[in-house]
Amino acid sequence: MDWHMTRWLRVVAAVTSLVLAFSPPAVRAAEPVDLLLVLAADVSRSVTEPKFKLQREGAAAAITHPEVVRAITSGPNRRIAICFIEWATAGQQNIVIDWTVIGDNEAARSFGDKLVEFPRSFAGSTSISHAIDFSVLQIERSPFSAERRVIDISGDGNNNSGRPVTEARDDALAKGITINGLVILTPLSESFRPEHTHPPGGLEKYFQDNVIGGFGAFTVVAESHESFGRALTKKLIAEIAGLPQPQLAAAPDEK
Repeated sequence: MDWHMTRWLRVVAAVTSLVLAFSPPAVRAAEPVDLLLVLAADVSRSVTEPKFKLQREGAAAAITHPEVVRAITSGPNRRIAICFIEWATAGQQNIVIDWTVIGDNEAARSFGDKLVEFPRSFAGSTSISHAIDFSVLQIERSPFSAERRVIDISGDGNNNSGRPVTEARDDALAKGITINGLVILTPLSESFRPEHTHPPGGLEKYFQDNVIGGFGAFTVVAESHESFGRALTKKLIAEIAGLPQPQLAAAPDEK
């Protein structure tokens, strides 16, 4: 090979290297799952420390419940992806556990163990609207793909911070996202702001009229923070199975 040909090949190799270096990386197909689920938990001031503990432990117990795991492994892909966030006032949203695939008992147990270990994120006002907006962002950046995308909002009061909750709800629904609600009731004797925890018509009606929406959207009522775990278990089974449920009965206060 003569000197000119060698030089030409070196030039071609150098140009090829530059092209590859500045080319965008190949886009990997998102890993398919049966459901993208954001669990968005209220940690506003009305959620006292004992209630917060019950809420976190109840969520961990619900995710590891055998019936929930059975529902998870019954879909075509036999797995779902969950992101757990906490929220309070406008601007106070935190990812407690980022997107995690759950497809068996071990993965569910690991998720639940991590959940009870992390400290509380905030204690502020109640911005359901910002919680929805933040949850939508998490769904849009998820490394997984699913036809069904659901935000599960749990809360013990109405929206009193940030933009109108109906605007946030409608924007999420326009993107094909379903919003379900887990309504946590507070006895009047324990409420320091009855107008917040007991809006006209009741808190469940408030969630049904202003928060939830999308295909098969529904609410589940937890009569107290003590029954949060049982209510969430019932709710997860319905969400994961994809059953359209206009409304589910309140979770019983089992002894």
